[in-house]
Amino acid sequence: MTKKEVIWREILFQATEKKKFEFTQKELAQKYGFSLSTVFNALKIPRNVSAIEGKRGSKIIDIEKFLYLWATFRNFKKDILYQTNTSKPVREVEGEMPPSVIFGTYSAFLKKYQEAPADYDKVYVYSKEEDLEEIKERFPFQKGYFNLIVLKADSWLKNFGRITPDCQTFVDLWNLSEWYAKDFLDTLKEKMRA
Repeated sequence: MTKKEVIWREILFQATEKKKFEFTQKELAQKYGFSLSTVFNALKIPRNVSAIEGKRGSKIIDIEKFLYLWATFRNFKKDILYQTNTSKPVREVEGEMPPSVIFGTYSAFLKKYQEAPADYDKVYVYSKEEDLEEIKERFPFQKGYFNLIVLKADSWLKNFGRITPDCQTFVDLWNLSEWYAKDFLDTLKEKMRA
């Protein structure tokens, strides 16, 4: 993920899960160790589409618009580190993951909400590159239908726990082609509004 997306995720996480809608460029720069110009540039597009307003002290004014902006911008496939086919059921695959992984998409939804709006047959996880070998040992490469996909975790993702925050789960689901992704996306949208 780009630095811009890291900043967007933080703003959307604070708004959707902490109900904190106001932020400053300075606090974002300090939290992530980014320059003020990096933060300023990251806020240009959301400001231009009226998802946020303000300059130094800013406020998110349209969460849904901001989510779709990020979803459109996200280059999900660029983050794929490894993918393989496994004949194991998804719950078993999830259960055999090393403790260093962070669950995304369908698994993140199930783990957070203890329900799934549809059955799913793919597991998406985030991992640091240095932890990839352990996943490959547990799930060696096999050709066929790739149903285990490992994505590159950015340095700050672990701060959200073992699952992606709702805003990132939403953006990642929006980028998937499986028919059931829409069911998860629609249900997640309702839960985020509640």
